Amino acid sequence: MSRIGNALINVPAGVTVEVANNVITVKGPKGTLSQAYDPIITPVIEGNVIKFVRANEQGPTKAKHGLYRALCANMVKGVTEGFKKTLIVNGVGWKVAKQGKKVVLNIGFSHPVEVEEIDGITLDCPSQTEISVSGIDKDKVGQYAAMVRGLREPEPYHGYGIRYSDEVIERKVGKAAGGKG
Repeated sequence: MSRIGNALINVPAGVTVEVANNVITVKGPKGTLSQAYDPIITPVIEGNVIKFVRANEQGPTKAKHGLYRALCANMVKGVTEGFKKTLIVNGVGWKVAKQGKKVVLNIGFSHPVEVEEIDGITLDCPSQTEISVSGIDKDKVGQYAAMVRGLREPEPYHGYGIRYSDEVIERKVGKAAGGKG
C-alpha cells in the first residue's frame, strides 16, 4: 500500500485544479503549472481535496501512484507559497552582486561569471555571499540552483566553493609537515 499515494492533498482557497486529457493543471496566485500523468492513475477532485486512485496493485502502478500525488502536491505548494533555495559563496575575496536580471559572481576565476534569470526563476542577492534562487516549479528551482552550485563546487580542504545553505562540507586534514629525516 502506498502511503504517499493515499495521502490527500488539501487545495487552499484561491487555487483551482483542472483535469483534462491526462493533464492536471493547477492555477494559483503565483502562476500556473501543468503535469501530464499516466491514465493508469486517476486524480479525483472532491470539493477542496484531491486524491489519486490507481487501477491495479502491480508494482509500477504503485510507484506511479506515489509519484503523481507528490508532483501534484508540489504544484499546489508552488502556486501558493513557491520554492526557494539559498546558496552560500565561500572564498577569499569571492562575492556576488545582482545587476538587472543577472547575477555577477567573482569566484576566483580570472573573469567574472554572469548567471542570467530564466523564465520562472528569480535570482536575488541578500548579501555579498548569498544567492537566492526562487520560483514556483520545485524541479526547475532545484535544477537551476544545482547549475549555479556546479560553477564552483565546494572543496573539502579549505571549504571554498558554492554550497547550499543547509549543506555541510566535511573538511579533510591536509598534508602533514615534516617527514623522514
